[in-house]
Amino acid sequence: MSWYYSKNGTQVGPIAEDELSAKIKSGEVSSTDLIWQEGMPDWKPFSQVPAFQGSIAQIPPQISPQGGVPMVQPPAMSAGQYPQIPNYLWQSIVATVLCCMPFGVVGIVFAAKVDGLVARGDLAGAQAASKSAKTWTSVAVGSGLLVTVIYLVIVAFATGGGNS
Repeated sequence: MSWYYSKNGTQVGPIAEDELSAKIKSGEVSSTDLIWQEGMPDWKPFSQVPAFQGSIAQIPPQISPQGGVPMVQPPAMSAGQYPQIPNYLWQSIVATVLCCMPFGVVGIVFAAKVDGLVARGDLAGAQAASKSAKTWTSVAVGSGLLVTVIYLVIVAFATGGGNS
């Protein structure tokens, strides 16, 4: 039987059961890493799968029309199985409207990518997009504050506040 496992948001497989067992024994797959094989309703931590606790139900794999190769498509992981990654969307929108449009728009673009990447299982990409959204939003707010301070200094000097 072929197995699939998920490590750091990346789906790996199919691999043979003995190969998965070797990865488990070596520590490459931890007890909290999710595994799945055809016949299971959803992904589970390997420590909760009976096949790795001494008993396994043998279900024959479906054979492809090309012959001999199992045709298996594992189910997508549900959103609750992924860590929550902030998208900074509302912060980017506020920064765009109130501060600095060019930088805020870049923040919105990155923020809009986060949830889609999480849904596809690309956690590394989602974390990178989240970090970029946060960075560009901070740049927008910082540049908006800098422009405001410069404006206030100019107004203060122009109205006589700088004359001694």
